[in-house]
Amino acid sequence: MPFLELIDESFDINSSGNYELSLEMSCYGFSYCILDTIRNKYILLRRTEPDDNKQLTSEKTGEIISSDTFPAGKFKKLNIILPSARSTLVPAPLFDPEKKEEYFALNLIREDNEIILYNKIPEPDAYVVFSATKSFSELAAMLFPGVILYHHTTPLLHQVSHFSRNESGLYMQVHIEKEYFNLLILEHGTLKFFNTFNYRSITDILYYVFNVCKNMGINREETINFSGLTQKYDELYTKTSRYFRNIKFTVPEGNFSFSYVFNETELHRNLNLFSVTNCE
Repeated sequence: MPFLELIDESFDINSSGNYELSLEMSCYGFSYCILDTIRNKYILLRRTEPDDNKQLTSEKTGEIISSDTFPAGKFKKLNIILPSARSTLVPAPLFDPEKKEEYFALNLIREDNEIILYNKIPEPDAYVVFSATKSFSELAAMLFPGVILYHHTTPLLHQVSHFSRNESGLYMQVHIEKEYFNLLILEHGTLKFFNTFNYRSITDILYYVFNVCKNMGINREETINFSGLTQKYDELYTKTSRYFRNIKFTVPEGNFSFSYVFNETELHRNLNLFSVTNCE
């Protein structure tokens, strides 16, 4: 089972009251990081992924958490991300929490093993209504009662809205997860396009991205920003560079910094995990 661990020597489990813990869990893997809120510095990252062609069950995730003394501490703040491909945006003036299942059903079919949750986002003024696997949401509620459960697009939207406000024109973000990706296009902080696409190959990703760009009149001089499960010179990067001349990888920003142990880490791969601390 693939495993990554980065720990700054200043980490002290007895100081957990000064730490903010952020976790992300799904059948594709389990990750968590720790922010030292005294120095506003990330000092720990751990990631566990299932073996090839396998999925991580909630039972196995529970075993990992239970055997790890770090998440067992009492932290200053706790964030949990439950990523999924199934979500929709509802304008805040139209939102009624009692109708969250109805909003979801307008675009998606609810499955038996899902529950419907929602997050408020400030930009745009809307709610993310999303599905979460029942077993993982129940695990989170059992281990961390009362914690807010975030969809992965909540910190993603927060982060790209921040970056877009500093751009003179369009801002385009492609966030890659396993089996699906999010495409966001903003202009001066205003969301112009947001959708999730399932994919089986890199060709599928390129088809959707280039088709949206063609329909929106986006030319190859624009910058395309990547985050998630991609890296420089992989197949997606190489094929995208044949069309877009400017490609960047999104580094998380906020009121925080990173320990030197993260120097060789591709921070864009954990953009949402590091960015969720920006969410309130």
